Amino acid sequence: MKKNCFFMIYCLIATAVCFGQANFLRGEELFMQNRPNEAVVFLEISIAEDPAHVQAFLYLGIVYEQLDRTDEAIAAYRRILPRAGNLTAYVSTNLGNVYFNRGDNENAEFFYSQALEANPVFSAAFLGRANTRIRSRALREAVADYELYLALEPHSSKRPQIERMVAFIRSEFAAEERQRLLEEETARAEAERRQRLLDDLAASLLSAADDSRGLSTGAEDIEVYEGEFELE
Repeated sequence: MKKNCFFMIYCLIATAVCFGQANFLRGEELFMQNRPNEAVVFLEISIAEDPAHVQAFLYLGIVYEQLDRTDEAIAAYRRILPRAGNLTAYVSTNLGNVYFNRGDNENAEFFYSQALEANPVFSAAFLGRANTRIRSRALREAVADYELYLALEPHSSKRPQIERMVAFIRSEFAAEERQRLLEEETARAEAERRQRLLDDLAASLLSAADDSRGLSTGAEDIEVYEGEFELE
């Protein structure tokens, strides 16, 4: 009797697992076919049945994004992120993408950086963070990220655009450096001109002082009497 009971429980669990997996597989199939309106139902059921199914959360987050349900996408990604394991870089990058599309540069850069902490060679995070840093005007840091992305993805279809972007930024750096040097040279020349003026004024004052040494009111001189004293 006890064996039969255990067998029945085992069968129920196995059936539930298979059914849950069936929902995920169907949701995955619809997701791959770019049918988000249909995929969302099966993926939601799948994570309800298995709250630790990272891949289901990833697909569901993307589906929510496709349906413009960004708040729900963020909630899904954040919910699974602490348990994402070897998919942490994917989840963090997707979160960065959502925040980037919202114009939230601070959170976007935070999650791209978190993705790179989990996987230092995750190229998509470098690209996302570079784009975010362009928006934030952190141009030098953006160039560094673009170059790391191209090193990881040398045959990327985005390479021509990135190289144009980097070349443009470098030309801006060069122009700023030329302007800085010009301003420094102008400031130096002005400082030298002012110093020459001060030197000339000081020299003229010194010359005037020298000329005034030959003039006297007489009060400071001692008069010498050259005659004889006569006593009466």
